[in-house]
Amino acid sequence: MLNINNNTSNIKREILVRIARLQLEGRLEEGVHFIPREMAPRNSVPMRCCIYHDREILRMRVLARMGWSIEDVDEERTLGSYAKEALVREKPTLPMLTVLHDACNACVRSHYMVTNACQGCYARPCMVNCPKKAITVDRHAHIDEKACINCGLCMQNCPYHAIIKIPVPCEESCPVGAISKDEDGHEKIDYDKCIFCGNCMRECPFGAMMDKSQLVDVIGKIMDKGKKVVAMYAPAISSQFKILPGQLESALLSAGFDRVWEVAVGADICADNEAREFEERMERGDKMMTTSCCSAYVRAVRVHVPDLNPCVSETRSPMHYTAEIAKKADPGCVTVFIGPCLAKRREAFDDDMVDYVLSAEEISALFEAKNIDVAKTEAVPGSIIPTSSGRNFAKSGGVAEAVRLRLKDDSILRLAKINGLGKGGMKMLKAYGLINAGKIPTPKDCPNLIEVMACEGGCIAGPSVITNPKQAESQLDKYVKGGAQDTI
Repeated sequence: MLNINNNTSNIKREILVRIARLQLEGRLEEGVHFIPREMAPRNSVPMRCCIYHDREILRMRVLARMGWSIEDVDEERTLGSYAKEALVREKPTLPMLTVLHDACNACVRSHYMVTNACQGCYARPCMVNCPKKAITVDRHAHIDEKACINCGLCMQNCPYHAIIKIPVPCEESCPVGAISKDEDGHEKIDYDKCIFCGNCMRECPFGAMMDKSQLVDVIGKIMDKGKKVVAMYAPAISSQFKILPGQLESALLSAGFDRVWEVAVGADICADNEAREFEERMERGDKMMTTSCCSAYVRAVRVHVPDLNPCVSETRSPMHYTAEIAKKADPGCVTVFIGPCLAKRREAFDDDMVDYVLSAEEISALFEAKNIDVAKTEAVPGSIIPTSSGRNFAKSGGVAEAVRLRLKDDSILRLAKINGLGKGGMKMLKAYGLINAGKIPTPKDCPNLIEVMACEGGCIAGPSVITNPKQAESQLDKYVKGGAQDTI
């Protein structure tokens, strides 16, 4: 996994902060044109062939951060004209991802390579174990790429670790094969297959896979005094800042939101409903039920594992239930979900209760643009304190534990969890689907409740986080301890 502390993330953050500041000052339309040249001044060392190419790439990145698909951009139009249109845009547009062709490295296809660490050993396990006889050895091993099937057995068997895999990071990270090369060797996304897990966006070292930000839209609503704008922050967001309970609420209010809700309140409703649904399903003889709060997982089942579709809980997500509460408390308000996830942005397009979705990166940029130090704000706790288990939804295993706590008799529970929807996780899903469809026998120890998180570690390791997941987990534990006690 690419370390979140990298130059691509830093550039993304700087662009978001610059856009937010310009918009808050009422100068976005006139000032956005200068962002590329300010970030790549004439006398700086270019990242690519020249400063002017760097500026063009930055121009495209600015467009994506204003919510535009790069594929549809008219090169003759100015950044200012796009900013003007973004400021009056009624709603964001699909898809939420866009591919910057000029930034894509057009990586060679994934393959195995013999390094100079090869000793040309007598045992030659790489050659002996190759199923296609694609390896020959003189004083050094050689791989015939035409015969190689990329099974990796040579790498696994080399005693000197002299054979390495050269991956295509975005393709390697996609669990559903939604990314492939076009006729020029650049990557493209098949949105019919895509589950919007955000792995490609996080793993591309060139930042070619970009999410289309909704920050301009949200700031516009905040600046419109005729709108009441409500922030709904996911439990994972509390783990992104070193803060005390109530400080995030205070920071969001200072940023211009009129009211703040913890999405953990919706998580409590979700857990209550899933526990009740699970008991009903077991009473009627269902083989299994899966959780439904991870929208990347739900889409993965809908598109790629139809045999498992009947098992997905019919319960809505915590985001939806919190938005319902917000709309009821403030009819006509604009609801803004804040989370670490790209898939939630896709879910919101199908949910009338959720108007906009911001990432951890975007809300952090807004704080910086408004000079808000979250750790120095006065704590203003919410009026409703969710349970500890509701707050713990952000971590792998947290959803299943919340459901278990709410069962009348947890002895009926046979729990399993899929911690991350990589290629291995997708194989497990397909196996459960075959069991459910009766295509393979049901094992005696088959689980009847399966928690699935698309991101390994849970939401605290989402594709748009700003804090190392290990540190985030420690901060989340403190946040969880401050929740209301769970009652059984």
